[in-house]
Amino acid sequence: MQRSVSRILTTHTGSLPRPAELTRLYALRARGEAVDTAAIERLGREAVRTAVCKQREAGIDVGNNGEQQRDSFFLYLKSRLSGLGGSWERPSRADVDRYPAFKRMWTEQHASKTQVSALGGLPKAIGPVRYLDAGAIESECRAFKAALEETPGVFVEAFMTAPSPGIFATAVRNEYYDTLAGYLAALGAALQVEYEAIVNNGFLLQIDAPDLALERHMTYKDRPLAAFIAFVELVVATINHALRNVARDRVRLHVCWGNSESPHDCDVPLAEILPALLAANVGGLVLPFANPRHAHEFRCFAKHRLADDQVLVAGVIDSLTNFVEHPEVVADRIERVAAVVGEPSRVLAGTDCGFDTSAGWGRVAEDVVWAKLASLRDGTRLASRRLFAPGGAETN
Repeated sequence: MQRSVSRILTTHTGSLPRPAELTRLYALRARGEAVDTAAIERLGREAVRTAVCKQREAGIDVGNNGEQQRDSFFLYLKSRLSGLGGSWERPSRADVDRYPAFKRMWTEQHASKTQVSALGGLPKAIGPVRYLDAGAIESECRAFKAALEETPGVFVEAFMTAPSPGIFATAVRNEYYDTLAGYLAALGAALQVEYEAIVNNGFLLQIDAPDLALERHMTYKDRPLAAFIAFVELVVATINHALRNVARDRVRLHVCWGNSESPHDCDVPLAEILPALLAANVGGLVLPFANPRHAHEFRCFAKHRLADDQVLVAGVIDSLTNFVEHPEVVADRIERVAAVVGEPSRVLAGTDCGFDTSAGWGRVAEDVVWAKLASLRDGTRLASRRLFAPGGAETN
């Protein structure tokens, strides 16, 4: 995993805005309507190339394919796993339930959008869950490689995402396995195929695990904190088992409280879950520190230290508002995190979450997304001048 002794490297959390026509086709498909599969594949490949070029223009050092060939950061697995069927609705969020006026506004906003929902019409596990064909992830890797070959040297390092078994287990209700542990074990074995394929194709793997924070105010909203911590520990153990053939320094773990502009005042504090997160056998953590609910929690790393070989990707750009952060604000955020971590070379600057985690879900206009990432670039330059001595050389 890349780090630098001369400047702060920039990255982001995965999903980037999808073209309107691609989003429309994904939404139609999610509703069960007939779509042109060839058109989706063609538009997806074109969108990957565009996303790579735009990341280069915005100054992203550690970039990805923008998740353009997926309709959601985890729902794309519906076509890659066996044993799924039926339909159900996710539990409501505790922070939304407690504000009726906000809940009405929230419902109206999402009802009027062309999007792939990550809340309703979700499948259930009704049979053995297995990965069907590694050809799907291999094809995705090939498309990303082709885009990178068209723009040599575009990134210092390239990454691809795959979901945590925990987010799939909580969003896709188990009606087959006797226990949650058994369900997670099956999902871990299935996702191991994707984890290893991404790394074997030369990419850094980012595991998206919002479940490790988000599910406290969803699945576990009416249960004791201890029950949720036990869930986090079980998911981390499942992830570690799925990564047993993958080098630790090829994986980073993204954890967040859900990519929604909502009150978030039922979120579990980072201090409560960080010890369990640090048990993950990964080379880095990707955490949100730009949004107003969690901006202070970088201080947790003063008590719960990263391992010597780990890096922290600090979210210093909010992925839910159309404010374009001033570069000085970005630089200040980076410097505060670096001071707590103790080594600027172990800090990367990123975004709080993806900008379009499910197609059409994003709250930030596409042109503003790229302006925010350009400000990320400019802010890291300011921070780098203050944090690093002149003349340093980059190293792995």
